[in-house]
Amino acid sequence: MGKGEEMTMTVHVDIVSAEKEIFSGSVEMIFAPGELGELGISPRHAPLITKLNPGEVRVKVSATESYPFYISGGLLEIQPHLVTILADTAVRAKDIDEVAALDAKVKAEEALSDKSGKIDYATAQAQLQQAVMQLRTLDRFRKRGG
Repeated sequence: MGKGEEMTMTVHVDIVSAEKEIFSGSVEMIFAPGELGELGISPRHAPLITKLNPGEVRVKVSATESYPFYISGGLLEIQPHLVTILADTAVRAKDIDEVAALDAKVKAEEALSDKSGKIDYATAQAQLQQAVMQLRTLDRFRKRGG
């Protein structure tokens, strides 16, 4: 390495859902919606296993390139040279179905306003949270010029 050059450190990340592998590769940084707030994971991060909330996972491949994903929740495992995100559902931000997410949001809001007692509030609340987080992830992706 010449003077002034610095080698960028990376860590391998696999994002896997119940259906398929969504992303696999070396990245400089990973951002994920941890149970207690957003996590920023860089190479050499201490080993950790934690639950993930529904929201955006972003992998920074380089200074100019990063990929956002929506996950519906799951588990994050950090090992010395590998980060694994096991998501119930994972979708690239650009592939989020905005119409379906908006529809799900409206249905969940209607269900939550139904006071007849026929509704499972926990399920409706979870569906609303997922729809809102999908739309938020899509919105951030568009604002970044995706």
